[in-house]
Parts: sequence; C-alpha cells; structure tokens
Amino acid sequence: MVVSRIKEFNKDRVPEMLAIKYKLMADNAYRFFRGTCHLFYEDLAAAEALPASPQVWICGDLHIENYGSFTGNNRLVYFDLNDFDEAALAPASWELVRMVTSIFIAFETLKIEEKKAINMAVLFLKSYRAALQVGKANYIEPRIAKGIVSDFLKSASKRNEDRVIKKRTVKKKDKLLLMMDDPRHFEIDNFLKRELEHHVTEWIMTSPDGPYNYEVADAVFRLAGTGSVGLKRYVFLLRSIKEEEQYLLMEMKQATPSSLTPYLTTKQPNWETEAERIVAVQTRMQNVPPAMLSRTVFKNEAYIIQELQHTKDSIDFNLIKDQYRDMYQVIDDMGMLTASAQLRSSGRQGSDIADKLIAFGKNEDWQQAVIDYALNYSKKVKSDYKQYMKEYKKTKLE
Repeated sequence: MVVSRIKEFNKDRVPEMLAIKYKLMADNAYRFFRGTCHLFYEDLAAAEALPASPQVWICGDLHIENYGSFTGNNRLVYFDLNDFDEAALAPASWELVRMVTSIFIAFETLKIEEKKAINMAVLFLKSYRAALQVGKANYIEPRIAKGIVSDFLKSASKRNEDRVIKKRTVKKKDKLLLMMDDPRHFEIDNFLKRELEHHVTEWIMTSPDGPYNYEVADAVFRLAGTGSVGLKRYVFLLRSIKEEEQYLLMEMKQATPSSLTPYLTTKQPNWETEAERIVAVQTRMQNVPPAMLSRTVFKNEAYIIQELQHTKDSIDFNLIKDQYRDMYQVIDDMGMLTASAQLRSSGRQGSDIADKLIAFGKNEDWQQAVIDYALNYSKKVKSDYKQYMKEYKKTKLE
C-alpha cells in the first residue's frame, strides 16, 4: 500500500516536520511526486528495464523545479541543476525518465492537454541529445541567458545581499537576529542552539571553505523543499568581525542515504559520509558550485553546508501555465544543462567516458521508450496520489 511505503521511508524524519511534509504532499499530484522520489525508483526497479544507457552521475531527483539560479563560489550567478541529495552513479535513462515524468505530471496537474506535454517532453530529450552529440559541457550565465532564465539571472545579479538579509532578520536590543515571523523559520532548543553555534564557529575557523573573519550571530531551524522536509536543516546568520553591519546567511542540511541506493547495480564509491557523496557529485556536475559548498559532521550525523540559496529563483511549475510559450526556451535549456552535467562528470569514479555519451546522443532508438514509461508512470502517480489523499483526509497520516 502506498501510504505504508511512504511512512516506512520517512520514519526517521523529525516528527513535527513530517506532519508538514505530509500536508505539502497533499497539495496536488505534482507535490506528491516531488515528495516520493523513493516510490519512483522502487517502481522503476520492479518494471521492465529501460533500453541500455551509459552509466553517469545523476542528481537522482531531477524534475522541473530542481533547476534554478544561485551564486557560485566565484560570486557570479548561474542557472543549473540545483539539488543533489539523491545523487548516484546510475543509468542516464533514470535521470531522463524522472524528468520527463515530472513534465507529464505537471501538465496533468495544471489541466493542460497531454499533447502539449508530449511536445515538451520531446523537446527536452531533443535538446539533451543535441548537447550530448556536441560532446562538450555548456552552461548558462546572465550574458547568454534567454527568456525566463535571463530574468532569473538578471534579478539574482542585481540582488542586494543586504536587502535580502534585512527581509529575513529583525533587530532586538541592538542585535540583528533571524526573523521568527518567517513561516519557514522555527525556534531551536537553547542547548542545541549553543551546540550548533559552537560547531559552526569551529568549522569557520578550520575549514578552507569557511567565510574568514565571520562569527555566528543567530541560528534557526529551516523548512524548505518537499522531499527533504523532515531532515534536520538549519540557517545561520553570520556576522563579520572586521566590517560593521556585514552579514552572510548560511545553511546546514542533514545528508542521508540516496533513495536510489537499494536499486543500484553499479558499484558506488566508498564515500566517507553521505555529505561527501552529495558535495562531490554536485561539484563535478555543476559548472560552478554554490558559494561555501562544504560538508561537516555534527553529533555523528553528516551535513552539507552552503550559502543560503533563494527558493524564488527556482523554476515554479505554475510557470508552465502562466508563461507556456516562454517555457519552450526553459525546457530547451534544461535539456542542455542535463547533458552538460553528465558530460562534465564523465569518466569519473566509474562513470562512462564522453565518447559513450556522444554515441548515446546520436542514437534515438531509446527516446520513445523513455516517453512511454514516463507517460504510463505519470498515470500511476495520479492513482497513488488519490490513494494517499483518501488516507490523508482520514488520519492526516499521524
């Protein structure tokens, strides 16, 4: 039963946050799909195998809202894949079929005709194949971006960090603190807060990735995403000890095993921690990694550290309906970026070399199988969502 599978997967998440995750998943079928990556791969492993494809590094949870703009460690802004919690070495087709399934579910949720969804899926795969055939990774930054992506990057480039911090903070007794009125912020137990602040202070002092000459000013628990809700996630306000009124926002997010792990047949590297896996794959797949991307271990649990990114700079699936014509360029960009990430990370720790990816791009025999599986699976997601909602309305999955 779908609900029992969901509860089993989420049993170790923070209970108070888990109730919020289940509520978010009840919003619509697309949100449900985002929150159940584990169901997708469990079902994929049990299905008839997709056509053979190269072994590549994948982010693992690719969908249309997992692309966005961010500030790189060179302080420039980029648009790229931006979530690697489920990252693994796996068949290229796994990444493609999850992305194409997300297109079908998004269109169905927005009540847009299936024919248009198929056209968008074909466009994504066409762009992906074309980029592979070139055999060289590409990227998107403000000067070459088009349409919606250009708007995202221009907005990010012009963003005043002080203004962003001002929106997230409040002054109390002459001290700048993170705003508790923000619905994404939750208070942390005082003892745990002191432990976290001490740990981050040590990280700043000892890590080459830490922001030199900064100290911790405040910390809160943060709610973000859908699939990752229930993991431990903290935001820190960092204050410069050299420049007055100079602040940074940093996030520390718990790293747990990829939900693909039980279904992987390719030997994976012997990672020291799950955070090492995520950071390593993200660094090799993205053109430029986010600012402060690093890892740490706190109370025997692995965490990813990075500068806080802004959720409003990620693609919202509602844009499909609001700006349908403009989405053609976005989907085209997504296909290119997916291929580029795989090319960029080719030949690394077991992934196939670029020549195999180029040959895969030239071969279109596998494309229809990916579309057919994704289209059929999107209908299963709709059925699973109905089953989920029936149970959720009864018990709230408590």
